[in-house]
Amino acid sequence: MTTVKESDIRRQIRDYLRLKGWFTFHLLQGLGSYPGLSDLVALKAGQVLFIELKRPGGRQSEKQKEFQVNVEAQGCRYILARGIEDLQKEGI
Repeated sequence: MTTVKESDIRRQIRDYLRLKGWFTFHLLQGLGSYPGLSDLVALKAGQVLFIELKRPGGRQSEKQKEFQVNVEAQGCRYILARGIEDLQKEGI
């Protein structure tokens, strides 16, 4: 059985978004970064997406859930994605 790596999901989603005209970049969690920060940010025509990547079965941490609440409270979109299908469900 092959284990799907989060880096593979990130690459697939990044490539998909770029084909759709989105500017995307990966955020690295590290010393001094905001707790729960999403993995990817995508920008297009004034729209901003914050995308948290998870392997199948993976769940958000409490800090990630807090970050989602804060992002959505500002009127931005936050997507929990395990693959391209999750973006397509959101109309992206």
